[in-house]
Amino acid sequence: MAITTNIRHTEPRAWVGCLACYNEGNLLGSWYDADDCDDVTPAKLHGSPYDPDGHEELWVMDHEGIPIQGEMSPHDAAQWSEVLTAVPDHQREALFAWVKSGSYVAEGTGDLPSTSDFEERYEGEWCSWREYADHILEEGGLLEGVSDEVRRYIDYDQWARDLLFDYTVEHSEDGGVFVFRDL
Repeated sequence: MAITTNIRHTEPRAWVGCLACYNEGNLLGSWYDADDCDDVTPAKLHGSPYDPDGHEELWVMDHEGIPIQGEMSPHDAAQWSEVLTAVPDHQREALFAWVKSGSYVAEGTGDLPSTSDFEERYEGEWCSWREYADHILEEGGLLEGVSDEVRRYIDYDQWARDLLFDYTVEHSEDGGVFVFRDL
């Protein structure tokens, strides 16, 4: 599944359409909040009068505010909405970045990210990877008791590059980076 590269914080919405109508050359559908997609029925979509003959299958043909590209079932759209609203608004861009990275942990059998794993792995947004690496050095006490004389000989850039093997880093829209621990 392809990942969307530039998503602003819009509420998850989906365009649900009748697949049979689409295949017949008739674009019949409407936009819904993604959390309501499970409640859309063919009768609701077609209105009255409704002839169900071969027009039972609904499909999400477009969406916004969901961090993947491509079509999906209305049920999948509703599940994405549930996952996205489980994360605080100020962390939603970070969740999108985690999904974009491809190294996110999926729940169940689908592509939905695990919010508990997101919370466990997310280390925050930083100005740069190097800023985070320096934070680990200082706040983690790794240089505690090391004299200034010895500190001059430490290759901090190499240490930060080596540390990167244990993390996933994605750029934010603000020019910083989101940092995720790889477990």
